[in-house]
Amino acid sequence: MARYKPIHQGVKLLAVDFDRQILPGTFEYALRHLVDKELDLEDFHQRYKNDVQGAAAFDPAVLLKIILLAYSRGIISSRRIESACRENMLFIAISGDSQPHFTTLAAFIANAGELITKLSTQVLLIYDRQGSIGKEMFAIDGVKLPSNASKEKSGTRADFLRQAERMEKAAAKTGQTHE
Repeated sequence: MARYKPIHQGVKLLAVDFDRQILPGTFEYALRHLVDKELDLEDFHQRYKNDVQGAAAFDPAVLLKIILLAYSRGIISSRRIESACRENMLFIAISGDSQPHFTTLAAFIANAGELITKLSTQVLLIYDRQGSIGKEMFAIDGVKLPSNASKEKSGTRADFLRQAERMEKAAAKTGQTHE
């Protein structure tokens, strides 16, 4: 009778380096860099007033990374996102082993409305600064889909720059009214 190497099916403790789970050149790597190094999340931080009283909150940067990674994978249910944070090594690594409850994730999404719009503007400005906008095609997932949109209808680079300038002025005006 043939002999086979044993298969371990029980519990095994493994040391995991979270940084080595997020590989350069991947969406997760770009997401982590964008959220941690490029985006201004001050508006999100101002929403928390628990420095003296109350329980510690999840860092908004972590929640944002979890949600954006989940959406990029087609996971939109807050319960499934919570499950991924417990079971999927990539989600565990991107969140630093934070395991937010699904109600925390749902509340963050529900209350983020206008702040997400501001973040989208920041992302567009970062992409423009890097020269990623205004080329022939821009795709996050690399899928080319047929479309009925023409350059005349969707705008030119000059249109984008005018729009970006208007958004920056509006954001600056909003910032002045809150001070």
